[in-house]
Amino acid sequence: MVVHGRTIYVAGTLGLEQGTGKPPAEARREAELALEEIRRKLRLVGADMDDLVWVQVFCSDLTLYEEFNSVYRTYFPKGFPARSFIGSGPLLFGSRFEINGIAVKR
Repeated sequence: MVVHGRTIYVAGTLGLEQGTGKPPAEARREAELALEEIRRKLRLVGADMDDLVWVQVFCSDLTLYEEFNSVYRTYFPKGFPARSFIGSGPLLFGSRFEINGIAVKR
């Protein structure tokens, strides 16, 4: 993560289980872990999910789009940031999702 003025760049966030360092068996849980990790990072610098203005999601299996979205929607009750959802090849540690974002503190 890099903070430049009011802008926060959150890079390469995965949804890994604590203790194992691996993604969970369920894709939904992996999405939750990744989004919770982004929330944790933002809160470290006094921001939150509502401050995100752009999100980029890399996904190793595009059939998981709807499953990811069902989790993603719960993190943005006030409206969604701009987003790209990109099919990728294999991701680190066998992850299904890797998320980047840009936030601007209000």
